[in-house]
Amino acid sequence: MRILVSGASIAGPVLAYWLTRHGFDVTVVERAPALRKTGGHAVDLFRPAMDITERMGVLPRVEALATGTTRMTLHREGAARPVRVDLSKIYRATSDRHVEIMRDDLSEIYYDAGRDDVEYLFGDSITALSPDGEVTFEHAAPRRFDVVVGADGLHSNVRRLVFGQEAGLTKFIGAYLAVLSLPDTLGLDGETVMHLGLGRTTGIYRARHMDEARAVFLFRRAEELDYHHRDVPRQKELLREAFAGMHPQVDGWLAELDGPGPFYFDSITQLQLDTWSRGRVTLVGDAGYCPGPAVGGSTSLAVLGAYVLAGELDAAGGDHERAFAAYEREMGELVRQSRAFAAGAARSLIPASRAGVWALANGGRLVSALPAGLTRAIAKLNTGGVRMHDSMRVKDYTVKTTA
Repeated sequence: MRILVSGASIAGPVLAYWLTRHGFDVTVVERAPALRKTGGHAVDLFRPAMDITERMGVLPRVEALATGTTRMTLHREGAARPVRVDLSKIYRATSDRHVEIMRDDLSEIYYDAGRDDVEYLFGDSITALSPDGEVTFEHAAPRRFDVVVGADGLHSNVRRLVFGQEAGLTKFIGAYLAVLSLPDTLGLDGETVMHLGLGRTTGIYRARHMDEARAVFLFRRAEELDYHHRDVPRQKELLREAFAGMHPQVDGWLAELDGPGPFYFDSITQLQLDTWSRGRVTLVGDAGYCPGPAVGGSTSLAVLGAYVLAGELDAAGGDHERAFAAYEREMGELVRQSRAFAAGAARSLIPASRAGVWALANGGRLVSALPAGLTRAIAKLNTGGVRMHDSMRVKDYTVKTTA
């Protein structure tokens, strides 16, 4: 059975790995000429995704490339003294098994895990899909596949081709995210420095194995901003406007927007599709059910979704209709939980009131002061809140064949 996967970021390589382990013939097409190395940002893997990563045999490499960030210095806008936060305690409260890793590093690790058993077509993209599985590419000759999977992110080309107007069923949850690569002038070593104000939050950190730092910006807007997702100069202009006058240190970070460092900007938007499958085509990860970049655990959800989809295709003996239905049943509630969590997380991380700013800063200070065992025990009482990602359960899909 021949399966085409579009996208080689996170969900695509994980899906390709498990599909080949179940005996399927897999091709991955990626628009970029090589694995993307655009700077990226730190992402979180929680317990279920960590378990899947361990089964792939790459957990030691993931742990070796963890960011190593354990402390935070948090400056409240207008406050004289910063708040010191023990991030390691917060991580232990939210997850029994967690790692923070740069997205580009994670993508490369997953790619390396299965590259020898998968055909990768870099520098190409899908231009048309027919109901019988005929796929037309921008450069390669047309081919026929039994199943096509869109793993090409929030702005999915596959979703647009297959779902048409429904592909735009999204919900803007009132915030924007930007990430900038810049020199580490603060000598960061396991520390994040953050500035928190009304409707805007920004911070800088550095992974322990990297020379350059990453500045992350989150800000609120009641209405969606007018820009194109590929118009970088306009995005930088909007970011400067949102963080103007926050703090001299932040002004210095914004000055690096004119430098050579990679830059990322996007709305925090949820996909609202009720189904992610049509005919021979289905979607995985952000392409099908993005809960919101940076706030909804989308990376862990993508890893889980890829694992489940491959397992259900194997369990159904390649019957894509039966497999897609089972895949959506297994992932449906997890997606709904992630959407609800992301909406709440966006409100908490980017407070709209002075009371919210105070609560976020002092909540971090309180967790840092309490014994780790107590905070973890309290957090475990709320599996739908901070422990939601750690509490996700998926089936164990036994690999019956080897690729």
